[in-house]
Amino acid sequence: MKFEHFALNVPDARAHVQWYVKNLGLRIARTRAEAPYTTFLADDSGHVIIELYSNTAAVFPDYSAAHPLCFHVAFVAEDPAKVRDALIAAGGTLAYDESLPDGSYLVMVRDPWGVPIQLVRRVTAFPVL
Repeated sequence: MKFEHFALNVPDARAHVQWYVKNLGLRIARTRAEAPYTTFLADDSGHVIIELYSNTAAVFPDYSAAHPLCFHVAFVAEDPAKVRDALIAAGGTLAYDESLPDGSYLVMVRDPWGVPIQLVRRVTAFPVL
């Protein structure tokens, strides 16, 4: 099977989309102008898609209450510390950062709504299949 997208139900999808486009470099692949403001955002490869929407038919998860190891969205970053600082300046909050035994470096930042974002610089990148 081929991965298509993963989705997050968030209280203010329009604001969330704007923040992700401005601060994570994602681009809008498809959007719906009326409620629930469903928007599909693509990474710079165009192959990984995150869907953000505000659907009141379901409870909005309390992302900030969940430990970031339970759920997070991860991005490759050449300089995770630099991106961390930029995201914090844009309203994010630091959860933690760590160096792994293999020399990889991980940073966990929460967006302004509490969604955990991991910034990853791996010594050995995942292979592109």
